[in-house]
Amino acid sequence: MKARTEEEVARTGVGNRELKRAPGGIRDIEFTVQLLQLVHGHRDEDLRGSTTLTMLEELANAGYIDDNDATRMSAAYRELRTVEHRLQLVDEQQVHTIPTDRVSLDHLARVMGRRDAPEGTAAEQLERELHLIQTTVRGIHERVYFRPLLEAFATRTTDEASISAEATEVRLAAFGFVDARRTAAALGELTRGLRRSSRLMQQMLPLLLDWLSLSPDPDLGLLLIRNLLTGPRQSRQIAETFRESPAAAQSLCTIAGTSRLLGDILGANPDLVARLPLPEELATKDRAGLIATATASVELREGTIDQQASLRRWQQRNLLGIAARDVFAHDNVEQVGRDLTTLAEATLEAALESLDPQIPFAVVGVGRFGGTELAYASDLDVMFVHRGSRPSDIDESRRIAKALMRMVAGSTPATRLYDIDCDLRPEGKNGPLTRGIDSYAIYWREHALTWERQAMTRARVVAGDQSLGGELLDEIEQWVWGGGLSAEGIREIRQMKARIEAERIPMGEDPDFHLKLGRGSLSDIEFTVQLLQLQYGVKATGTIDGLRALAEGDVLDADDAEILNEAYEFCEQVRNRWFLVNSAPSDSMPTHPESALWLARSLNTEPGALREHYRRVTRRSRTVVERLFYGLPSKS
Repeated sequence: MKARTEEEVARTGVGNRELKRAPGGIRDIEFTVQLLQLVHGHRDEDLRGSTTLTMLEELANAGYIDDNDATRMSAAYRELRTVEHRLQLVDEQQVHTIPTDRVSLDHLARVMGRRDAPEGTAAEQLERELHLIQTTVRGIHERVYFRPLLEAFATRTTDEASISAEATEVRLAAFGFVDARRTAAALGELTRGLRRSSRLMQQMLPLLLDWLSLSPDPDLGLLLIRNLLTGPRQSRQIAETFRESPAAAQSLCTIAGTSRLLGDILGANPDLVARLPLPEELATKDRAGLIATATASVELREGTIDQQASLRRWQQRNLLGIAARDVFAHDNVEQVGRDLTTLAEATLEAALESLDPQIPFAVVGVGRFGGTELAYASDLDVMFVHRGSRPSDIDESRRIAKALMRMVAGSTPATRLYDIDCDLRPEGKNGPLTRGIDSYAIYWREHALTWERQAMTRARVVAGDQSLGGELLDEIEQWVWGGGLSAEGIREIRQMKARIEAERIPMGEDPDFHLKLGRGSLSDIEFTVQLLQLQYGVKATGTIDGLRALAEGDVLDADDAEILNEAYEFCEQVRNRWFLVNSAPSDSMPTHPESALWLARSLNTEPGALREHYRRVTRRSRTVVERLFYGLPSKS
């Protein structure tokens, strides 16, 4: 909690001018005293007081803190409190920040009794003294807090440790580690011994604990870092990275404490740790660049199994870059969706090329894939189209489609790149896996239902023969955008949406905080956008793009578009982050308190605030959806 407070101060930009919460400030002194009270107070009744200065004296008398350290801490506490009080008298309000303008700073310095002298102005003297105080306090704080921990972890036996196991657990619990015993054991493994990596971990222990405490799940972060440092070669590589770039160590703590999935990817690719603090190194290449590297990764291998494994490793390495930029807030939700989509397209292109198609063959993306809005947990909704009507052409098209699905979907979760869903094709699971253009056109003209037309609003060529895919898109455009939407069509879409609301929320998921199917959440907004697009002939492949196009075409009021966009981006961001934190797909916000805390921390908020944000944006969104999608009157 203290580390989070310091991070919050750093974000405000006030730096060491903050008297209370900055490093070396009042909170450092109070926190040090309270920590020692927690460690020793259950045995020593004299340490159960609440006055900081009195407790410093008692701690020194009992030998729990060095006399000189206690004296300097007491003097610093008095001086910082005096400055704080004088500052508040000057401004007549609760302020804790030293002013930056020279007039106010000079006035404060003179109130504190400083006068201009040969060694500097009154303001300069005060600034130097405060800097010295903060440096002294921070040094004592870190020495009291960390040195016993380091000695405890670096020793080989309990008898050699300078503090008890219980005291060690208290210190670790203060950093947010729930399983303090397991944490102590893991830290002991990292810091014990004479290896170069162990010595480096000893030096970095204070920083690592601070950085891990800022992550959503410090216990998970430490576990993944320990696993990453398993093995002498990998340990040396990571130690070298840490030595050259402490920022890489800090970034690793954030990633490892956020997502087991991402930690496991780093475990298989430790060279990526050095890239974590470099946004440009994490950035996704353009489509052509991704396809080139994906194809090269497959061409280097022989046999389907090795090719699939190589392609998966390539995909995972690129996925890490997208997710890391997401976690570090370098990219917004829309960019994350585009990058995930481009990565999936390049994966399909490389896999398809490895199959050496003997006829023109293309993959058309629909749903979120077609809309360039993939989430981390998204399936790839696709349709396959081929050219040629001879029996040999049909056989070849089936071979390609089935082999492509096997290569991308894998045979086990460990070999899976993506789940491929072909159910939006004509006749669904009962229809042919791949068709020619004429077959698609006949079906759409003579048999298609309104919901199938709605699904094709996001159709786009994603892999294979671009010319062939473009011909199919021409047929789709004539069918989808050729004639508006009848009253019967509107009624069918509304009825289908109502069935989804009534039937589809799985057992065990919270309907009140469902990110996909909840009232005013993703599905509501997607249906509303697609209905308006079909009604008014507004072409756009994605939901966010659709909102822009509808607003620019004066179909959608700007305020309504903003409300829907805010809810969509919020739900999508939380859904994406929950996948990373949970390392498994889920469409509702977690109900378990610990999981809810991890998710909220990863988004720099608290569980209650996150839920209240959901309620606010989805309530406003649902009001717009009821008016625009269901045609209900506005609520006055």
